[in-house]
Amino acid sequence: MIRVSVRLLAASAVLALAACASAPTHFHTLVPPAGEGGGTASSPFFIEVQPVGVPPQVDQPQMVLRQGSGGVALLDNERWIAPLGDEIRGALSADLSRTLNTHDVYGLPRAANPPVVRVKMDVNRFDAELGGDAVVESVWTVHLVGAADGQVLSCGSRVREPAGGDYAGVVSAQQRALARIAADIATAVRGASQGHASCPGQG
Repeated sequence: MIRVSVRLLAASAVLALAACASAPTHFHTLVPPAGEGGGTASSPFFIEVQPVGVPPQVDQPQMVLRQGSGGVALLDNERWIAPLGDEIRGALSADLSRTLNTHDVYGLPRAANPPVVRVKMDVNRFDAELGGDAVVESVWTVHLVGAADGQVLSCGSRVREPAGGDYAGVVSAQQRALARIAADIATAVRGASQGHASCPGQG
């Protein structure tokens, strides 16, 4: 009887270890679901969303969450479906294309018309904490490609969204934060396409 019990305990321990070892990996994306365009008429310009720079601290396949004032957690079972810079660029491209009702022609050959407004963003901070907030800080530029004056508008955005208490909530908060930044950029892009761009709140 004792020998059987020992075998059962050993088998249970092996099963428990196997369950821990095979914990499922969840993949996340920052690209929002496809939606309707931002208007009935297409914009008379294209956009060109350049690759996005991200801080090396969070440029990982795994989600990185802040813990307290100085700690971070690297979540092996919660991963981005693509490199973080690509995910943010994809989210920005999707949000801008929908809001402006236009197309992102980055990497594509194009003619002189319609005109193209180039967008470049670098993320300086990409923080999130379970039960806390998602914070995204970025600097970005827009300019009309080939414009005679060559003016490049440089602006910055800082947004904070409540993150909720689970990983899906964190990703949703980060999507909303990027959408808010995209809304700022869209305002500047419209101005740049007409030759009088200004940073949101400054003109």
